[in-house]
Amino acid sequence: MKSIAWVTDSTSIIDPEFAKNNHVYIIPLRIIINNECYKENIDITIDDFYEKMREHEKVGSSQPPIGEFIELYERLKEEYDEIIAVHLSSELSGTYNASMQGAEIAEANVIGIDAKVGAYPIREMIMRGIHWQKKGFSGLEIKAKIENIIENMSFYLIPASLTQLHRSGRVSGSQFVLSQLLRINLLLRFDEGKVVVVEKIRTMKKTQQALLEIFKQDVGLVNDVCIMHSNNLEMALKLEEDIKAMAPDLRTEIMTYIPAVAVHAGEGTVGLSWIKNTSINSILPDATPVAFPEAVFA
Repeated sequence: MKSIAWVTDSTSIIDPEFAKNNHVYIIPLRIIINNECYKENIDITIDDFYEKMREHEKVGSSQPPIGEFIELYERLKEEYDEIIAVHLSSELSGTYNASMQGAEIAEANVIGIDAKVGAYPIREMIMRGIHWQKKGFSGLEIKAKIENIIENMSFYLIPASLTQLHRSGRVSGSQFVLSQLLRINLLLRFDEGKVVVVEKIRTMKKTQQALLEIFKQDVGLVNDVCIMHSNNLEMALKLEEDIKAMAPDLRTEIMTYIPAVAVHAGEGTVGLSWIKNTSINSILPDATPVAFPEAVFA
């Protein structure tokens, strides 16, 4: 079995202990608050971040310096047979491109993967990739499997407010003004790495209902679902309750967004993400579709 180093960024929400034990190297994004720069998950906690975000209007994020990637790849190329880098969508951040440029300068042969998303799906790509590595798959074979995950993943967002999304350029000025005037909620999703509007809905309850109806279409092909939130545990728990009513045997996980996501999505945002199992991307050979009562959302 070839030795493989995994490189990712802090949006992958990989547990540090898991990373340490599985040769995963995490480069932190930067959080910019009132012109001060913090390394995500190192210099600032999520609680400190929310407190500072409420106090200051000038809040943003930036990609890691290319020099950090160069330094890392120069070391890893001497220690491992292969290197696989999985990063946040290149449509939302320059991190992937910085990583690939760093690899080129370091003259390291890196298998790069643009995840076209962030957070939970990246974690799943890496964790499943490590599983396949232990099964003897090569770096390129693992990349093909991860690309199948990308093709079969879904990631939806319900922002509590469009203020931060507008400030960060993820929502247009006209959409922001319309939502403020008419009190319209947006249901968003990742599409080829970009955040796009799925529906414009008048009430938050109906927005949540629309998201659950979308998830219902895939639930028979899913074993796990992740509910993510930006300091909105109440809504996350309600979504989990509704999902459990739909599919009692489904594994659910609730996690808090990291600062680099929350800085753009805004406080109160809730997301839902899942990956449809296929014969290529599943690590559960005995996985069976989850049964759910048809009457729940009839």
